[in-house]
Formats: sequence, C-alpha cells, structure tokens
Amino acid sequence: MKKAKTAAKTAKTAVKKTKPKTAAKKVKSASTQGGDTPSQRIDARIQELKDWRGVMLAQIRDLILETDPEVIEEWKWRGVPVWSHAGIICTGETYKSTVKMTFAKGASLEDPAGLFNSSLDGNTRRAIDFHEGDVINTKPLKALIRAAVELNCKSSAQKARKKA
Repeated sequence: MKKAKTAAKTAKTAVKKTKPKTAAKKVKSASTQGGDTPSQRIDARIQELKDWRGVMLAQIRDLILETDPEVIEEWKWRGVPVWSHAGIICTGETYKSTVKMTFAKGASLEDPAGLFNSSLDGNTRRAIDFHEGDVINTKPLKALIRAAVELNCKSSAQKARKKA
C-alpha cells in the first residue's frame, strides 16, 4: 500500500515537473471549438492521469516537441492528442494499461530499432505500446519521428505537384 502511494506521488511530481517544459514552448495548435486550445487540452489530459500514464504521455510529448519544433498539436476524435506536420505524425492514446503512440503512416517507415510492437498487421499504421516501467529509447524514437515528418512533407509536395 505504501509502495502504491509512493508511486502515485512520484507520478504526480513527475507530471508537474514535465508540464512547465512543454507549456513554456510556443507550440502551434490547431484551433478548437469550446475555448481550450489543443495544447491546453493535452496539458489537462496529462494532469488528469495521475499515474505512470501521465508521465509517459508527457515524456512522449516532450520528445515530439523537441524533435520537431514545427509540430502542430491537435485534439481529435473526442479526446486523442495528435501531433501533425504536413499531415498526422502520430497520436498519443491512453488506455488502462498502455500508452499507445500510433504513427499514421508507420507501415511506410523503416524501423531498424524494432520499436513498433503493435498494429503490425495493417497496411498503413504502426504503433508503439508503452507499459508501466518501460523506458523510452529516445534516439531511435526521434529518428522515427523525423522520418514520419519527412514522409509527410514528401507526400504533401507530391500532392501539390499533381494539382499544379
């Protein structure tokens, strides 16, 4: 019981520590109805998850913002954080025992580090499921995020050429 209280306290402290890091950055947000920006809604989601999931989502968010300063934060599908740059890069979904980072075009990305561990059967998406106690392998994950941005930019450029 004492261990659970300590873990919850640690998660709460870690979330508080991560919030200023992301809130201090000027993040582009897509507009929303209802007043709160997507960035504010993501802040609120991180705060409401008072366990390891909030900490993990905050770490994923920080990593994305650090990797791509041009990222746009969005709030879609009634409560899913989405990060975009010339198209959706990935989502950050939270479940009871998993924080899922789903890459919209993951099936088209090289994954030499083998980070993708979920949604492997589809033709489009790939995901990384994080569980309690997992540590983010930052270097290959940053490379995967950069590759997703590059793929989106190439796809956007190709669509623009076809229109012209």
